[in-house]
Amino acid sequence: MNPVLEKKENNKATFSIEIGEDKFEKAIQKAYLKNRNIFSVPGFRKGKVPRKIIEMNYGEGIFYEEALNSLLPEAYDEAIASLELEPVDTPEVDIEQLEKGKPIIVKVEVTIKPEVTLGDYNSIEIEKVEYNVTDENVDMELKAIQEMNGRIIDASDRETKEGDVLNIDFEGYIDEKQFEGGTAENQELTLGQNTFIEGFEEQLIGKKKGDIVDVKVTFPEDYFEESLRGKEALFKVTINEIKEKELPTLDDEFAKDVSEFDTLEEYKQSIRERLEKEAKEKEKIEIENKTVEKLVELSEMDIPEVMIENQVENEIGEFDYRLRMQGLNIEQYLQLTNSTIDDFKDQVRPVAEKRVKADLVLESVAKAEKLEATEEDIEEELEKLAKEYNQENVDKFKEDMKKGDLEYLKTGIIRDKTIGLLVSNIKFI
Repeated sequence: MNPVLEKKENNKATFSIEIGEDKFEKAIQKAYLKNRNIFSVPGFRKGKVPRKIIEMNYGEGIFYEEALNSLLPEAYDEAIASLELEPVDTPEVDIEQLEKGKPIIVKVEVTIKPEVTLGDYNSIEIEKVEYNVTDENVDMELKAIQEMNGRIIDASDRETKEGDVLNIDFEGYIDEKQFEGGTAENQELTLGQNTFIEGFEEQLIGKKKGDIVDVKVTFPEDYFEESLRGKEALFKVTINEIKEKELPTLDDEFAKDVSEFDTLEEYKQSIRERLEKEAKEKEKIEIENKTVEKLVELSEMDIPEVMIENQVENEIGEFDYRLRMQGLNIEQYLQLTNSTIDDFKDQVRPVAEKRVKADLVLESVAKAEKLEATEEDIEEELEKLAKEYNQENVDKFKEDMKKGDLEYLKTGIIRDKTIGLLVSNIKFI
């Protein structure tokens, strides 16, 4: 029997599934054959006890649970497809009829994706987005590259100044007692970068190698170590070395050393072109984001709480992955920021809700416009990915991608098409 949809409201769908008695009987027999070795009945060798005897000794329904568990997933998936539902959570299942010789009847309730009432996406208005590259931007980029290519030289024959790189030892005291974590040797410190507590670095300017300096500071009220918050501290700092960064001259020789260009002007032009390309990409992303945000504002939807909770977990998982790429993990991050996982969930919740809403409106537009990922689209995307990942065997890369990531790939293509369609119709104000 086809599944029967009984109710669909408030993002919940309730329906009945019927599984025929013949199918159930086959599943019971399969469960018996799988488990008969574990039953012992006097007068029978282990594994040779007839099913009827086992049922007489252990109860007629001894194999029902396993039989039902083997049938339900497929029956549920077929019902979902037949009723064209999109679940977003684990279903609640209630068995209404489970008897030998009769069809199984199961009632299911599941949370589904909400219906979206789209705003007019053909007349979205957003503010003009424009990023222009100036001579100052180019000079700042060139200066940063100059800094990266500077070399550290000894400057221990003079007093310290901002920008110097010091090697220091220090001992920290609170109320004339050393505190844990307040002592270090051969610590490197660049004056002016403000990597230490506020006021620490300024007190080391104008000093000489070998000086022992009393540095007085107050720990900030939001300091990660709770026991030190707001406390006044004295650091006895010994200056071991003074070094400075010697910057290369910005000329044609510098351009040859750091790039493929022969002159500084050519190199500056290449920097400008790169910055302009980055600016255009930034414009594009911001226009797309503003367009989707505006459509979310114009649309109506009632989002199930579970969708936001699931997205919060996804956000945390992605953040943890990025941390691990830097040698940390979420537990260490929470410890460093003196927060809990619940604090962090509250922090990412607005982002998660925003992403869920964006996904829902984009899916709705794609359905309304019947946008699809064609074979040509997929091939083009696979070619691009193979190039990005420097895969020489493009055909094998395509085959591997198609096996595991084809649906993900299609979703991305449709999303890009949808955003492209929306952006093509926007008006700037």
